[in-house]
Amino acid sequence: MADVMTRLNPDTRAAARGLSDLSIRNLFIIPTIAFLIVFNVFPLIYSLWTAFTDYRASTNAPSQWIGLDNFRYLLNDPFIWRNFTITAKYVLISVTGQVLVGFGLAMLLNRPIPLKGLITTLLLLPMMLSPAVVGLFWKLLYDPSFGIINYFLGLGKFEWLADPQMALYAVAMVDIWMWSPFVMLLSLAGLSAVPKHLYEAAEIDRAGSFYTFFRITLPLVAPILMIAIIFRTMEAFKTFDHAYILSTQPTTELIAIRLYKMAFLEWQTGMSSAFAYIVLIVVVAITNIYVKYLNKAKAR
Repeated sequence: MADVMTRLNPDTRAAARGLSDLSIRNLFIIPTIAFLIVFNVFPLIYSLWTAFTDYRASTNAPSQWIGLDNFRYLLNDPFIWRNFTITAKYVLISVTGQVLVGFGLAMLLNRPIPLKGLITTLLLLPMMLSPAVVGLFWKLLYDPSFGIINYFLGLGKFEWLADPQMALYAVAMVDIWMWSPFVMLLSLAGLSAVPKHLYEAAEIDRAGSFYTFFRITLPLVAPILMIAIIFRTMEAFKTFDHAYILSTQPTTELIAIRLYKMAFLEWQTGMSSAFAYIVLIVVVAITNIYVKYLNKAKAR
């Protein structure tokens, strides 16, 4: 029987088993396409339509087409621009911190050190946790009465989250702690791909560590580091879970938090849809700028 099966072509063998290649392909692709249409494409199109209406999900009143009024109102609202300013500051602090910490850890782990595998695994733990759990965890750490951060830094009863000047840095610190391992992983992949003979040639030429880092390591790792920056910038713009738990000040109201309040607390469904598309356009524009720099880094 086995000899007979091996003499048959692949389609005939699959048919003999009960399913043809076309049936198997349709079995996996059709449900996937249906899932994407129902849960991705349809909400995207429906939200785009509601962005041009005065639709409120909390009422049964029929929605009215109002054109660009939602976009016009949002773009002229100074409070919305304040949210964008806060978010831009948060993204800058968070992504910069993640790149510095993550790349620094990758440089350390790229050397032969004892228990390297165990240390790498432990460093990856923060990004495996739920953002909501991380938010509650850091809320306890920042607590002015029994939080260990004030204890170790000797700051007494300093209130990190209640201080308008420090609250945003405190929230960004959580994001840095959680996602620096992601940058570390990508950086490690880039560092391991740097040809060793370049370092050997630099050593023969008696090049210093400063020259080796800025003329060999950084240029060769720059493309993959730029990919990490693109991913983390897009994610930082969408930060919600831990920021919402830690946020107690207007100075920490990111655009994702403002969008949630507008959509589900104030029930301005049409306007929140317009707000979401404005955010999408901003993120796509920033990502395109990064991609241009990425292409330049690859071309060098």
